[in-house]
Amino acid sequence: MDNRKITNAMNFYLWTARLTDKVRSGWDDKHWNISKERRESVAEHVYKVCNLAIALTSEFDLGVDLAKVLKMLIIHEIGEARIGDITPFDGITPEKKRKMESEAVVKAAAFLAKKEEIISLWLEFEDKKTPNATFAYLCDKLDADLQSKLYQDMGCHNSLEEQENNIAFQSEKAKQIVESGAGTAFDVWYEYDKSIYEDSPAFMAMLDFAKEHNIKKMQDEL
Repeated sequence: MDNRKITNAMNFYLWTARLTDKVRSGWDDKHWNISKERRESVAEHVYKVCNLAIALTSEFDLGVDLAKVLKMLIIHEIGEARIGDITPFDGITPEKKRKMESEAVVKAAAFLAKKEEIISLWLEFEDKKTPNATFAYLCDKLDADLQSKLYQDMGCHNSLEEQENNIAFQSEKAKQIVESGAGTAFDVWYEYDKSIYEDSPAFMAMLDFAKEHNIKKMQDEL
């Protein structure tokens, strides 16, 4: 057995395993400050978004290659094992974030003989120019919105009057949503993201369903 290949495989595995300990930044004390002892990790997000893709392609004819989408989603956050989860509200430009994450993805992929495939899939996801990448991106966004609703239905979201340390509220868009009558944290998430799904009826229907139902109660009854 080739020890070099074993080491390479182990290195990639250990790199990605770090994601189990990386908390999704949107839920931390600087952002939505979810009142839960253990908050969602990046790895949990990856697992859920893959299952969301499976569910949506099962129930709707969306014209995507599920096998390729799943591979894309499994690797789409591997850069965060090195740089962490950077949100749009963290003061880092999209260009700088992409450069940081690209360098981390290249470093992770370098362990593997099929590194070019990993890098190509990540770039396709980031560019969002193909049907597979667009679908994967929408799944990525929808999972975050649904997790926000789950936290809301669990009673883990703080009220809008308790968001003084939430850097998301430095956004004029978020402020306007609150001023327009948002009543809960999830209402802000819903209004902030709904335009993303305007050309994707299946995704919009899922978001609307979550808004109209207590999905934590649904989960408990399964």
